[in-house]
Amino acid sequence: MLAEAIENEVAEYLGGHAQVRDSEGHRLVVRNGYLPTRQIQTGLGLIEVQAPRVNDRRVDEKGERIRFSSQILPPYLRRTKSLDELIPWLYLRGVSTGDFTEALQALLGPQAPGLSATNIVRLKESWQQEWKTWSKQSLAEKVYLYLWADGIYFNIRLEEPDNNRQCILVLMGAAADGRKELIALTDGYRESADSWRELLRDVQQRGLKTSPKVATGDGALGFWAALREIYPSTREQRCWVHKTANILTKMPKSLHAKAKALLQDIWMADTRQNALKAFDLFVQTFEAKYPKAVECLVKDREVLLTFYDFPAEHWIHLRTTNPIESTFATVRLRTVRTKGSGSRTACLTMVFKLAQCAEKHWRRLNGQALIPEVIRGVKFVDGVKEIAA
Repeated sequence: MLAEAIENEVAEYLGGHAQVRDSEGHRLVVRNGYLPTRQIQTGLGLIEVQAPRVNDRRVDEKGERIRFSSQILPPYLRRTKSLDELIPWLYLRGVSTGDFTEALQALLGPQAPGLSATNIVRLKESWQQEWKTWSKQSLAEKVYLYLWADGIYFNIRLEEPDNNRQCILVLMGAAADGRKELIALTDGYRESADSWRELLRDVQQRGLKTSPKVATGDGALGFWAALREIYPSTREQRCWVHKTANILTKMPKSLHAKAKALLQDIWMADTRQNALKAFDLFVQTFEAKYPKAVECLVKDREVLLTFYDFPAEHWIHLRTTNPIESTFATVRLRTVRTKGSGSRTACLTMVFKLAQCAEKHWRRLNGQALIPEVIRGVKFVDGVKEIAA
């Protein structure tokens, strides 16, 4: 199958340039036998492949020869893409460096060249460089409608006891095409305003000048203080998952089910007016006996309901920081298995690679046709576009 795919790729390349000829009418792009046979490590074991050779005699604007390079079988490929994806996932899922050879031999057979524990160490070092390069990418051409921000905490085994809790600051965004993307990820000091300010300023300096419409996050004051300074026009939406958890900690477990149901009636209401009625009902029900729980809800009354001013199709995305929480649940599983990361750098790079893998499967915004209207600032009331009189 691989050989046939390469033959078809070469045939299409030759066919696409069949009309290109020299002054004597000879074709400039022709077949020229085969390249030497080489071995590729795949999920099925080692296979031998021999790619066709293409003689391309054309030159580019600089006078240099144009060369054909297979997209299916690049010149220096030694492992298939599926196998390259397997390696980081095994590590990120909890397989220790020392167990890698045994694990891969069980999957690929006794011959697994280039996949030793030493190779995994080199791989982790390359992840650190990838993160540094990615963190400097330009955002000048990006427009993000919405942001999600959160601080994720991990245990670090090789740090001093007073400094073994690492906070990774994560910023995600919904781009103009509806895709959710990882924007920034860095090692912060708790969730302080200074740490978030530094991250947001870096994002701004990388080219993100247009303020997002809404940012969703928990009640950590550090992020909101920094956001109001860097992107003052961005509206605030508190995460309902975090808010619900914070409220329930101030109430007895026997009332959790009832309280959760009443809270759900608020953020699941079809209009802001109905949400406010459900809001008042929760206050009336618990204010006398659990004033701290009610106070926790009431203090964020307005910013908990911001989503009603945007398309109803986007509500499911705006109400919580679930895009971040669901992604990093797998990271937490990995650190539990290995009793925490060895160092702060190892944790940061591991989180970066896992987030990159997860990014490919993040759900796009619903109602993509409404995105241009949100960008233009069209007003929505209770999720429905307001019709001008």
